[in-house]
Order: sequence, then C-alpha cells, then structure tokens
Amino acid sequence: MTDTLEEMDSMQQDSDFLAPGARLLNVHQRLPTSGARCAHLFTLDSARYLAVAQLAEEVPGKPAHMNGGTSDVDAILYRWDAGRFVEHRRLPCPGGEDALFFRNGEGSFLAFANLRTGSGPYETNTQSLIYREADGDWELAETVPSFGAKQWHHFTIDGREFLALAQGLTIPHYKPVGHGRSTIFERADGAWREFQVLGGPWGYNWTDFEIDGQRFLAYADHVTPSLIYRWDGERFVPYQTFAETTGRAFRYFRHEGADWLAFAAIAGDSTLYRWNGELFVAHQSLGGPGGREFELIDSDHGLFLVRVCFIEGTPAAPKTDLQSQIFKWVDGRFELVEEFPTFGATDASYFRDEGQDYLVVSDSLTPDVRFRQDMVVYTLSLEQA
Repeated sequence: MTDTLEEMDSMQQDSDFLAPGARLLNVHQRLPTSGARCAHLFTLDSARYLAVAQLAEEVPGKPAHMNGGTSDVDAILYRWDAGRFVEHRRLPCPGGEDALFFRNGEGSFLAFANLRTGSGPYETNTQSLIYREADGDWELAETVPSFGAKQWHHFTIDGREFLALAQGLTIPHYKPVGHGRSTIFERADGAWREFQVLGGPWGYNWTDFEIDGQRFLAYADHVTPSLIYRWDGERFVPYQTFAETTGRAFRYFRHEGADWLAFAAIAGDSTLYRWNGELFVAHQSLGGPGGREFELIDSDHGLFLVRVCFIEGTPAAPKTDLQSQIFKWVDGRFELVEEFPTFGATDASYFRDEGQDYLVVSDSLTPDVRFRQDMVVYTLSLEQA
C-alpha cells in the first residue's frame, strides 16, 4: 500500500527532527507551539502534565526577529493521555520564559517567569505570575514584580522555603523600575518576600545541591560571571566562579561516588566539572557554542546527558538550526552517542511511561527565525547506545 500525501508530508516533517541513521531517537509526537521556552513536566493527582511557556507569536507583516513578535500569548498545559499529550488548558502568560511546579503546605503552584509584555515597543518591567491549583483548575494566586525574568527555582534549607528568580537585561532602552537583579525570595507570612539580591544583571538559570553537608546554589548569568554560592547559615556567599560571560545552565549530579557539575555558556564551551573535595575542576568538554540547557537520564541502560543548543551568532543574525547531543557515561566520562537536529532549542525533559522512555524538546525558532515551530516528543531507545 502506498503512503498517502498526508502521511508523506508528516514523514518529511518528522525527518527534520532526526539525524540520518538515528538509533536512539524516534519522533513520537509534534506539538504546535510558538516560541516555546520550556518543557516542564510535573505530576498532579496521579496525572502527568507538560507546561510550555511561550515567548511570542508572529505579528503579520512584521520582519522576522528572534526578539520580535507579540508577547501577549498563553502558556499551554498538556496532559498525558493514552500515550500522547493532549491540550488540557491555557493560562495567560505574556512573554513566557519558564514554568515551575512546586508544592508547599499551602497547596500546589505553577509559577511562570515572564520576560515582557507588548508587541513593540516592549515592557520588560512586568509581573511574573504564580498560579495555584484550585478544585482541578488554576487560579492566579500571586504576582511578583520582575524585570526580564528568565527562570524560577524552588528549594528549601533547614525548613526555610526559597524561590529564586533569574532576571535582568542590560539593553540600553530597557531600564528596571527597581534594582532589576536576580533575587532570592523567602516564603514568610503567606507571601514571597525579598531575601537576598545576588547582583546578577542578566540571569538565566539555577540549580541547588549539597556536598558533604554544605549547601550550594549555582547561578548562570549572561553578562557577569556565573557562580556557585555557598549557604553560610544566614545567606548565600560567592564560592566559585565559572565563565565570565554568556552563562546559560548548570546541571549537578552524583555518580560513581563523585560529584559532577555540567555548565553551558552559549558563546563558549559546555564543560563537565568534577568536585575535588574543595572546588569543581574541568574534566571534559561537552561541545562548543550554542549550549542552552541539559537533561540527565539515569536509566537501566546507563547514565545519559542531553545538551540542547539554542542559537549561534547574534540575535540580529542567529543560526537556529543546530545539532544537539546525547552523551552516555563510559569509563569515567561522557561519550557522544547521537546528535539530533534542533531549532532554537530551549529545554529538554525526560520521562518514562509503561516501559518506554521519552524525551520532550522545546524547539522555539524556525531556520528563518519565525516563532511557529513545533516542539517534539521523542521515544528513546537507550538500549541502542
């Protein structure tokens, strides 16, 4: 039986997301998104959800630009149903950069980092929105003033609850109303209150971890050094500096009795570091420019690290069609086992369902720098690595 035109068109589109000879990845589902900035998975009441913050949609007749479009868009919530994601709900989320689900004694929350509003000119002094689950739906519970917000991170230390916001821009025509710096908030008296301003003026990413009883918070910044901070019992103090500029992401893990930290700088190398008992020291390169985010997969078939790549070049003339990578841990280091095409990739998330491994990748820009780009759900055949 010959393929229908519709099936052939689908096969052609799917091939755009696979490298020739791909063994580990197979396209399972494509999700119609616009400027997708995250692929955040969470479970609630035994159901799996995917939260997708979207940066922008195209404005008809306007020229292509990765920082253009209209910011007045919604975030999309998908629900996993019978082996596929189905759209469940949309929530107002202008200029969305990140989604974060967390729980505390007050309930279940879905926080969004909101970069901007408007369609040009843009307003980067805005509110980042925090929704609360209520009777099976979501209601706006709280707003936090923010300036070019990029990512939330939720963690606790000694019973104290914190929410860190990576934010800021140093573009001349965008001026913060307040300090505009990346900030840690603490939950107190039913509200998020500013606890510590770290000073980073163009923040992107956080991760927290513990080594030998010490608590650390890693922070990636675009225009100032990316740092690890150490908790001294009262506040976070600088501990170790990484790249001087263009930091994008950290990913900590412990494996084979050692502590490891992967770090990506979009205009430099991505590097794996090993803890030597006092500091993280460079262990191996994980690739050159373009790195945006990592995902770690600890499976029955080994330990894998996914690096997704966003752009190369400048926002004025970006190259968005890049190769992202899957590495496998072999003999004390990561070995490249597969590359796959991505298009302005911003995030990747792994999950397993009924014996099958999946990887969700948020692609955000077409090769001609338009926002209407599918994100992709892949099946993973890790045993083929």
